[in-house]
Amino acid sequence: MAAVRAFRWPWLWLGLWWLGIVVLIYVCMMPHPPQLSDLPDSDKAEHFIAYLLLAAAAVQIYAGPRAWRWAALGLLALGVGIEFAQGAWTTTRSADPLDAVADALGVAAGMATAATPWRDLLWRLERGGLRRR
Repeated sequence: MAAVRAFRWPWLWLGLWWLGIVVLIYVCMMPHPPQLSDLPDSDKAEHFIAYLLLAAAAVQIYAGPRAWRWAALGLLALGVGIEFAQGAWTTTRSADPLDAVADALGVAAGMATAATPWRDLLWRLERGGLRRR
């Protein structure tokens, strides 16, 4: 697990991240997923937020730029793959390229946290809090 940071409980954090991915796939393939808003195209914001959270979590969990790039590429492939699956495997959902764009923007925003002090938040919390050194 060299690509994962040296956490006390790396399997916990990695497991929660993968659980998030499984939940995302499930919700995206549901016939009638829950909507956070009744506004038109509000699902784009939902796509953005979901992928932002997954990408930001990947920055927290994985160690370094190479692992972050692989996580970002995997999330981008997931977003595009889900859109294809919605169009091909469901009768109640349709593929929407703008959803994939929202996914990609969310991944970019989440990966941008790598350039901020937030990058190490989970690691610092697990190591004993946010005490200033």
